[in-house]
Amino acid sequence: MVITSLYFFPFEFTFLPGINTKMMLAVVSLVILSVRFAARRLESLSSDFIKLSIWAAAVSIIGLIATFINNTHDYSYAGYLMSMWVWAGGAYTVVSLIRKIHGKASVWLLANYLIGVCVMQCVLALMIDRMPAFEMVVNNIVYGFGFVESDFLEESERLFGIGAALDVAGSRFSAVLVMIAFLVTHIRNTKFENKLWLYLVAAVFIVVVGNMIARTTTVGIILLLLYIGYQSNLYRFELSKDVTSLLSNLLIIVLVSVPVCIYLYHTNSFFYDKIRFAFEGFFSLAENGKWEVHSNEILSNMVIFPEQVRTWIIGDGYLNNPYYTEPYYTGRKWSGYYQNTDIGYLRFIYYFGLTGLCTFSLFIIQTGKLMARKLVKEKELCYILVALNFIIWFKVSTDIFVVLALFLMIGQEENEEYNKGILKESCDL
Repeated sequence: MVITSLYFFPFEFTFLPGINTKMMLAVVSLVILSVRFAARRLESLSSDFIKLSIWAAAVSIIGLIATFINNTHDYSYAGYLMSMWVWAGGAYTVVSLIRKIHGKASVWLLANYLIGVCVMQCVLALMIDRMPAFEMVVNNIVYGFGFVESDFLEESERLFGIGAALDVAGSRFSAVLVMIAFLVTHIRNTKFENKLWLYLVAAVFIVVVGNMIARTTTVGIILLLLYIGYQSNLYRFELSKDVTSLLSNLLIIVLVSVPVCIYLYHTNSFFYDKIRFAFEGFFSLAENGKWEVHSNEILSNMVIFPEQVRTWIIGDGYLNNPYYTEPYYTGRKWSGYYQNTDIGYLRFIYYFGLTGLCTFSLFIIQTGKLMARKLVKEKELCYILVALNFIIWFKVSTDIFVVLALFLMIGQEENEEYNKGILKESCDL
């Protein structure tokens, strides 16, 4: 689980700045592949991986063209092919380790590890905030997360784990909540059936603490509820015995959790501030009669469309703030990212236009199609994860290939064998 966390929430060590844990795991994957090639247990690279590499290369080339045409030095996505390989390498290491320990890798096993990692990160976030000694130890080890410095997180008074912070953490929490929704609606007649309450407790815990870390977690909450409602036929008002069991367990856990949160809200200043931050929209609705979230108001002011046709086609070559990235930049100083917008779709358009955005979108879609083709019984989960990526882009520009890459490393046959193995004896075919 620790190795999975180093991949899922990478960070840099203070004694190795510039090299994060994801890169280290990618290097390990090269060693594993070399050994497998030498032992003739792997004859060639997967054709699917080569196809995805071609799509990633197309994204990189368009990013490079955008920077060349606009004469900029922002190569954020010009090197996406290498980023894709690093993520894939790290995912290969994680799944290989799972396979080594359990005999085979599967969606269920991988999802269980990712759920455990997210719960662990939520616990670590609370420990870091509440235990100064532990925070000091973490700060002496963790240099940065690659996208934000620890100092900024402390100044903004946000919760953060070890590598888990802001919208990057929120997007991955959302992905895991989607996985929980899939597992609990397919848990009937499996050996995990008696663990239903444990999955639901994990979901509620990630919902509460995950929102304290990043409110992007709310996207996962909505998808979780929608998927459970869809699978439960709630929209048809048809409740089977299985559905009743699932919903009653969820209702009991929520009824226990809400009073605990209310008590902490009224008796502890820390939880008072964090709970108000996590569920700001609900407090605004209760107190002011309308849904208002500060970050959403900020985003609404960031809807700034390009004025030039050229920008729509190939972008301006800027993803980040050119004031800090361009050595000879003399233009307008933005307070945030380029054009002062944090919206993912607009940042991509300003960087490499609709040409790059469409190519990048097709790369994600192709990844989802490859997953669904291999993981037939879990294809709904694959499609929802892809949809989650495009929903998140309305807020930030982070993609969830980090999640998709893990599922790509699972073999079709081993996943099907594992699915048969977890069926209760009475259900074995």
